Amino acid sequence: MKIKSVRGTHDLLPESIGLWQQIESTARGVFRLYGYEELRTPIFEKTELFARSIGAESDIVQKEMYTFNDSKGNPISLRPEGTAPVVRAYLEHGLHHDKSVQKLYYIGPMFRHERPQKGRYRQFHQVGVEVLGSDHPALEAEVIEMLVRFLRDLGASEIQLLVNSVGCPNCRPGYVKILKEELDKLQDGLCAECQRRSTTNPLRVLDCKVPACQPLIDGLPSILDHLCEECRQHFEQFQAYLELQNIPFEVVSRLVRGLDYYVGTTFEMISSKLGPTQNAVVGGGRYDGLPELLGGPPTPGFGFALGIERLVVLLEENETGLRPGPDIFLAYLDESVLQETLGLARELRDQGISAYVDFEGRSLKAQMRLANKLHSLFTCIIGDDEVKSGQFPIKRMEDGHQITQAREAIASYVKEDGVITS
Repeated sequence: MKIKSVRGTHDLLPESIGLWQQIESTARGVFRLYGYEELRTPIFEKTELFARSIGAESDIVQKEMYTFNDSKGNPISLRPEGTAPVVRAYLEHGLHHDKSVQKLYYIGPMFRHERPQKGRYRQFHQVGVEVLGSDHPALEAEVIEMLVRFLRDLGASEIQLLVNSVGCPNCRPGYVKILKEELDKLQDGLCAECQRRSTTNPLRVLDCKVPACQPLIDGLPSILDHLCEECRQHFEQFQAYLELQNIPFEVVSRLVRGLDYYVGTTFEMISSKLGPTQNAVVGGGRYDGLPELLGGPPTPGFGFALGIERLVVLLEENETGLRPGPDIFLAYLDESVLQETLGLARELRDQGISAYVDFEGRSLKAQMRLANKLHSLFTCIIGDDEVKSGQFPIKRMEDGHQITQAREAIASYVKEDGVITS
């Protein structure tokens, strides 16, 4: 019996890894422009970290976390999200003493025991950004601007920005009380999950995707009508900064986040290409009380998490991606020129050109088929005549255009014509 991967996980094969690498390198490049630095945390943490930050009664803690006891009986959990570990590291290592504002990002796997579906796995991967130390609405808009630039550079299209405010500890309790009173009147018409949430976490009812619940939820009071003056002004200023940066958005009063630590500004970016329900590419918001909840000083925080699997699906739908093959395939006619071929390959690699050499003794025709299968950008045929003359035919595989180049000019030609950067 063959051993297969665990349900809800997936292997990233060489044929698809190029797009993942492109997403990660683009994130690092764009985030650097805005002054962000990478932080890496362990994939498992003390269970208490997530129970305190996400909420002990949340669906994630109650149903979805992978939790186990270590050898001493201490409960440990695979991280289901990235913000709490970042804040834990921020406090543990005194990063709040280094700078008044810390701009951090992370890339890595998360774990939740959910029903697997397209773009959603039990081990999934996120790109996340966290800004700690400022509550300025212009900073929130700058984070959105950075995110828009990141998605634009990747070629992601038809992305819609949704924004809302979920209030603060001063105004949200009053709204939740009113919301719960209204939900109590609707119990018979709500789905079983909404009936449970109306008691444990009424705000999450607003996020229900069950069609039968939608008319009832649409009639519920809007949180925007119950914001305190400070929250209202902050949300209005945030929208003004988005407009200043020409970033289109839609205010959606039903938009809430699934984690208890969010306050104030929340947002999502969705794409209709991902379907009518599970269509969110990225989500985030403000979490000012989280550092204090974890034993640190009162510290404002704002950030987002982007699901790489969902983004990959979107980019594949747009036929956007990296060419995964070598820059140039060196096809040699016989063993007598293999040594020269290997020397040329070494020279090209020294100049940042990926060169592929086949060692199976295939015919020239078979080597060219292999180059095509590998999606090589160029091919170069090497025989005795080419070695003696120092002139090599270079073929661009996309359109068949061929040109002869001197040995020392091959790298420059491939870089310029193939738009390759070393």
